[in-house]
Amino acid sequence: MSDSNNGNTHIGVKEEAWYALTTEEVAQRLKVVVGEGLSSTEAAQRLKIYGVNVLEEEKEKPAWRKWLEQYKAYMQIVLVIAAIVSLFIAEYRTFLLLLVLTIFIANLGYRQEAKASQSVAALNKMMKVVAKVRRDNLVTQVEAEEIVPGDIVILDAGDRVPADGRVISAANLQVEESALTGESMAVEKNSAVIKQKSPPLGDQVNMAFMNTNVTRGHGEILVTETGMNTQVGNIATMLKEHKEEKTPLTQQIDRVTLFIIGMAVLAFLTIVIIGLSQGGSFKNLFNIGISLAIGSIPDALPAVVTSILAMGMMAMAKKNAIIKNMPAVETLGSTSAINSDKTGTLTMNQMTVKVISTVKHRYTVSGEGYSFQGKIQRIEGDEKENLDKVLFPCALCIDTDIQDGKVVGDPTEAALYVLAEKGGLNVQEFRKNNPRIASIPFDSDYKFMATFHSMKNSTGEPVVRAYIKGAPDVILERSAYGLMPDGTAKKLSADDKGKVLDENERIAREGLRVLALAEKDFDAESFDPDSDLMTLMENLIITALIGEVDPPRPEAKEAIRKAKEAGVRVRMITGDHAVTAQAIGRELGIEGKAVTGSEFASMSDEEAEKEIDDIGVLARVAPEHKVRLVKVLKKKGNIVAMTGDGVNDAPSIKAADIGIAMGITGTDVAKGAAKMILVDDNFATIVTAIEEGRKIYDNLQKFLRIQIANMFMFIIAFLGASIFSVVGTALYTPGQVLWIHMLVVAPIGIMFGMDMASPGIMTRKPRKHDEGIISKGMYIRLFMAGVYMALTSLMVYHIGRVSYGSVEAGQSMGLVCLSLMNIFLALNLRFPWDTAFQSATFSNIRLLYAYLWIIFGAILITETRLFNELFGTVPLDAYQWGLCLIPGILLLIIGEIYKGILRYRRSPSSFTPE
Repeated sequence: MSDSNNGNTHIGVKEEAWYALTTEEVAQRLKVVVGEGLSSTEAAQRLKIYGVNVLEEEKEKPAWRKWLEQYKAYMQIVLVIAAIVSLFIAEYRTFLLLLVLTIFIANLGYRQEAKASQSVAALNKMMKVVAKVRRDNLVTQVEAEEIVPGDIVILDAGDRVPADGRVISAANLQVEESALTGESMAVEKNSAVIKQKSPPLGDQVNMAFMNTNVTRGHGEILVTETGMNTQVGNIATMLKEHKEEKTPLTQQIDRVTLFIIGMAVLAFLTIVIIGLSQGGSFKNLFNIGISLAIGSIPDALPAVVTSILAMGMMAMAKKNAIIKNMPAVETLGSTSAINSDKTGTLTMNQMTVKVISTVKHRYTVSGEGYSFQGKIQRIEGDEKENLDKVLFPCALCIDTDIQDGKVVGDPTEAALYVLAEKGGLNVQEFRKNNPRIASIPFDSDYKFMATFHSMKNSTGEPVVRAYIKGAPDVILERSAYGLMPDGTAKKLSADDKGKVLDENERIAREGLRVLALAEKDFDAESFDPDSDLMTLMENLIITALIGEVDPPRPEAKEAIRKAKEAGVRVRMITGDHAVTAQAIGRELGIEGKAVTGSEFASMSDEEAEKEIDDIGVLARVAPEHKVRLVKVLKKKGNIVAMTGDGVNDAPSIKAADIGIAMGITGTDVAKGAAKMILVDDNFATIVTAIEEGRKIYDNLQKFLRIQIANMFMFIIAFLGASIFSVVGTALYTPGQVLWIHMLVVAPIGIMFGMDMASPGIMTRKPRKHDEGIISKGMYIRLFMAGVYMALTSLMVYHIGRVSYGSVEAGQSMGLVCLSLMNIFLALNLRFPWDTAFQSATFSNIRLLYAYLWIIFGAILITETRLFNELFGTVPLDAYQWGLCLIPGILLLIIGEIYKGILRYRRSPSSFTPE
């Protein structure tokens, strides 16, 4: 496609307003004779110029590159540096441990993301599109990728439009464009010139666009653009231009990591300076500093964070939400704004009759979509009324079928089919018993359709009955009578017609599309089906007004309510007109006014930021409007989710912090741009995923509290040992430090990842985008815990070294003391304000197993010869074990007293869990 621009200068112009040209002008610019089409030779030549009619896809990264990208994380970089330094100072065991750890973390991240990619690939179904094309004055079938500008494509109901093209002929041609424009209603196409300047895609009724579907009629288009030059191609280009941003969680972890690294470096330099001032050797001080660095740098952090996120991915997958990259698991939990596509996401993308209005009665219709389950219930009118006159045209005056729940034809007619079934008709059998003998196809010029059937009137005499449906104003203009409840026809006065128009406006204000039904009987013997039937369409009997809507998903309203309760603002994005969109938004419980995409685009950045809080619905939107909405919300500090299923949603899905695509109805482009895919297309799944994301964030905070407390402990302990010359060598060996990190802290962290959700998690407001994962107040609290652990472990170390005469004894007692203190620290910090003496403490059985493992590990590292040799430890007696246990118990008691003071000073509603 690199030379496609050359092709455009050869024949057409890339930004040509094809809709504003006559068909003759379009054919002249594209150098083609409409009646003959291109020659095979010319088509082959243009294929070389323009390239194949496909969308360029980003090349998939090779597996080795995806694996190496796991080393972009700051902590992975630190671990690699620590491993290299360990090798440099001949700490080979430490080098091997760190090397294995980095490889394990990289493999874990790579495998989880690869699994997500496989799940996404399983959702995407590939299909070859074949198109009917006129070439060499013959209609032939070619693969869509071989279509070129200038080709004449023939379209019929059920076809997919293979490229962008100017409509040159149309007979009842309707195209469903929701994947591109977001509008659920099929658009009626014609070949007339559009004089409006820069109309939205949804209003370009003389153009057909790539990857949209023909629902009805027949037509021909003259291909104007192919491949990346099409409207879908423009969207694909927007996706390529969007740069991937780090998720809020990744940014938070990066900040915490840099803080920890900074503290470790500062402590390292302090130890070296103090040691040199006391006459210590640089090599010995350097070894102490490396042990400190390994102790203060949270080696377990990447493994635990990856494990927690991976478990979150699996939990969400079980709830029908596939996460494509791990940090997005948590991002969803911090979402403060959801911009949801209407069609197919908040609504069912299945037109449904909701209202029937006759001369004296009003009815509501229950049931949703194309299911035949539902009832017709009278809400106004006292007299009994036979609805056959309403149901019969719904069954007969349509060209649509529903087969196994799938619509073949026009969605608007499918709603009438379903209404007839709900009213008790077997549509298929009814059609067989009342065959069509003539018809007037729908046309945009006269805006109605009529079918003629051999039937019997109320007295049993044979008649030919015409059933008519169409635009209310057109049907009313052609009607002279109105159907009364007793089946008789009443002459319509001017006042009666005014009431019908008022009722039409009332239904339309509710966001429904209104159709009018009518009928007329003709003498069976004199009726000629080959005559000019249009002349018969006068003095009709108008029977009813029908209100249709693409109904909200049953679960969407409740999901939006829950989102609001959780402090998440939901906005609806649609290609529908503002009145319709506003009505559906009200029904769903979406707050705020409706504005059109053009109105939103005309606002300055300052105006958009000022008005955005009052906007709940964005109607008649183009892809660039959606992207701008995401950017405005992000600029105001929101963490933004964007849901959708169409090609037109893809750029904004990718621009959002968390893009969400539908798995069933979603296009491949939308799913490719998303970070999360809803397998069941259920909007309510998003709220469930938000709760899961918040739980994951809570559990990450629990782990980080323990991790950071241990970091402070190691730094203060090593500094204290250097300042007060408690030891002449490293306080703990690198291997012993890694034991604490990987086999004490890490198991607790991983089990925290499977912890229960905190009470009231979905009644909190979302955290701010710049809010730290650990607050300043919590940092102070963790620092104090670290100081306590450092001082008490140094005391135990000193007792062991002095009383038992060896560094190994001191290190062994210090390791056991730290291991046991981490159990009590976890009990203390799991619920930062609630007491540990409650039943919830025992709710996570896996965490209890982690505590048992830590006790078992402490026995293993001190009481077995193999581990004594590996880690430089010695066995301990009962008295030594008792000394190691006391600091942990005291830590729990102090923590409980402190939490009791906090609960006394602060009401539950005045603080937010960290």
